[in-house]
Order: sequence, then C-alpha cells, then structure tokens
Amino acid sequence: MNKLGLFLILISFTFSCTHEPTIVETDTDVDAALIELLKTKSFTGDLDFYTMPSGNNYDYIPNQDPKNPITYPKVALGNMLFYETGIGMTAKKPESVATYSCSSCHIPEIGFTAGRFQGIADGALGFGAHGEGRAISPNYQGNEVDAQGARPLPVINLAYVRNPLWNGAFGSFGMNAGTESVWGVADPLTSINKENREGLEAVVTRALITHRQDINKELMDKLGYTALFDNAFYDIPENQRYTLQTASHAISAYFRTILTNQAPFQKWLRGEQNAMTESQKNGAILFFGKAQCVNCHNSPSLNGQRFAAIGVKDLDQNDYLVYKTDDGRSKGRASFTLKDADLYKFKVPQLYNLKDAGFYFHGSSKTSLREVVEYFNNGVSENPRIEKYRIDGQFRPLFLTDAEVSDLTEFLANGLYDPNITRYKPNVVYSGNCFPNNDVQSQIDLGCK
Repeated sequence: MNKLGLFLILISFTFSCTHEPTIVETDTDVDAALIELLKTKSFTGDLDFYTMPSGNNYDYIPNQDPKNPITYPKVALGNMLFYETGIGMTAKKPESVATYSCSSCHIPEIGFTAGRFQGIADGALGFGAHGEGRAISPNYQGNEVDAQGARPLPVINLAYVRNPLWNGAFGSFGMNAGTESVWGVADPLTSINKENREGLEAVVTRALITHRQDINKELMDKLGYTALFDNAFYDIPENQRYTLQTASHAISAYFRTILTNQAPFQKWLRGEQNAMTESQKNGAILFFGKAQCVNCHNSPSLNGQRFAAIGVKDLDQNDYLVYKTDDGRSKGRASFTLKDADLYKFKVPQLYNLKDAGFYFHGSSKTSLREVVEYFNNGVSENPRIEKYRIDGQFRPLFLTDAEVSDLTEFLANGLYDPNITRYKPNVVYSGNCFPNNDVQSQIDLGCK
C-alpha cells in the first residue's frame, strides 16, 4: 500500500464522527438536578442539544459549506497543511521562509491557541515548551512582524462557529446576514463574503494570505502534497486544483472535525455518570443555573451566536510587550460593521480546553480561569476606554460564594477538558520540517533536528 493510501486509512479512524442518542441514567440528586436544568436551557428540550458527534460519520457535523462537504481526503490534506512550515513561503525576509505554520499560533497541547499572550508567525524565533518561548527576531522591525492584534481564538469546535474571528467578519451567512453593505470596506479581504461562503472557508483563505503562506503546483510537487490534492479535489480542473482556495477548503474540513468530544461533560452527557466529579457537576449546575453563563454560552461547544461588550482590557493596555496592535481589532465587531453600536463588542467564544491556554479574553488580560470567573462574578468593567452604557446587560455581579467560584472554575477547567486533543495532530509533515515552527531556535527547542 502506498503512503497516501495508508495515511487516508489512518486518518479515517482518527477523525471519524457520528452522533448517538444521549442516555443518562442517574442515582444521585445532583445528576437529576443537572439533567432537568439542561433540558430547560436546551433549545430542543433534551440533552442531545449539548452532545457533540463522535464515532464514524462526518454527516453529523453541522454547518458544513455545501460547496465544501467534509471528506476523508480533504481532512487528510488539511490536517497536514495546517502544520506544514514548508508553505510559509512569502515571509518578509529570506531567513524566515519556511519557518512558520498555521499552528505557530494554534498549538494543540494548549487548546489550539498561542503559547504566549500574542500570536506571532513570520518574524519570530523559538518555541519553548509550548510556544511560550517565541520571541521577535532581532532582524525584524515591529511593523514587519506578523503579530496578531488580539489573542488568537482556539481552532477547536469550529463546526459550531458560523462567523470566525473576534469580530465575526467572515462568512456570508449566520450573524453576517444583513451586513452586505460593509463586505470589503474596512477589510478588503472580507469581499470574499460576496462568494456566498461559510465563515471557515472564507476566513482560512484570508488567513493563508495574511500570514504569508503560499500554495501552487510546483511547491506541492516539491513538498509531496500533489497526490493528496489530487485525491481531495479530483473534480476540480488541474489548473485550479493547487491553490489557496482549495487549501482553505481542506483546512476548513479538518477544522470541523476537531471536536472535544472526550471531555468529562461530553462523556456524562452520553451516559457515563461518573465521568464528572461532584465539584464539576456542581459547577455545571451553577453554569446553567445561578451564574447564568448559559445566557450567552448556549451550544454544544458552549459558544454563543452574539457579540458582547464586557469591558476587558485590550492587548495594548496590558503590561506585556506588544507589537503591531494598531489594526483596529480593539474596536471589536465595529471594526467590521463600522457601527458605533458595535464598538467593543466581541464574539462569545467556546469554552472547551481552556485550562492550559494561559491567557484569556481578546486582550489576554487574565492569566487563569479562576481570574476569568472572578471577573464575571464581580461584574465590573476594567477598561476605562469603554463607556458604561456600552457594557452588555448580561454582565453584572453574580454573587457567587468562594466555594461556588471554585466549583464553576473546576467545571470550566476540567469538566470541559478533553485530555486527548493531540489526537488531531500528525506525527510528521511531508516536507520533513520541524513544526509548528522550523527556525533554528525552534528546532533546538522542539528537539527535532
């Protein structure tokens, strides 16, 4: 069997999904209380609403783009391209060519986000243990560095995200219905929304361009990906097959398969009564009850299809050294819609696998999940730039006790933690390069060369 055939067989076992009915049997009052509470908060009236797919069928993964249905060959290709440093070919300086990847800012071991407060791809050196050691190259000026103006969102559970990024700028549907007049205005790349695309297919194309990566036939031949493209996009003419758009479709397909369906809460939903501890169950009852987190975070991934101003600091208001933060991201949704009413409103994000992230909110203003819970419990804005009238009505004191704060934190930190998330990471990439970074210091840090 050739390398491609073996890889596709392995990938089919790694990423397969199905959706089983939820059956929870309980002998305890806390389980019974949680079940009833979930049913009252669920949009469907049952526990299946919160249960993610698992098993062997991609058909159950929601929000697929009709122009890009998920297939095993696409997932196999996208899985590799996401980590491939060999496509980082349009770096600002020759020394950085082929030294960074999409995963430079989305590291599986820490929940598919950056290992430092601010993601850096081109223009940086080093990795450390989990990306925290990445630093600006001394040969790059600040405005030359590909540094993000907001904390990178995790690329997990994206099957439940219609419009990616903190401002939700990409995607022709979902929360962007009715925003057609601003497509391509503040950010010319949002004109891709005019092509009637789902958010992932739109934003990944934008990301490949913004983060200085390239896809073409000659490069794919050199790196060894031509056969994977041929298998994934056999129905596309050869002269259109090896492009940023097809690469975007493959990576988007891969993203939709990254599901935290092995977290204790997901196991509990599927009937494993002992999957969560008593503290985690109590925390879940608080999440869906007294703390009312569910008012904003209500989906299988516990994200929300809305934007909210909760008064946290922006990246450039922290004590960390910040580069290139003048890209308008601190304006939130308004950076896309250009509406005053949307100023400082940011997407309500998903909540799984956050305990190792290290930094929280769009401005990395908190460094632990307990700090996050305490911030919501206090219900007081910390950003002097944001007028009080702009703060979301849901953001108000929760009056949780210290014990309740501890239980809610435990649910968020460990009840929603899938310990095997690195199953979505390949062992090697076809170029043979180190990944997620391939500069000399990263090679030393990663021990790969």
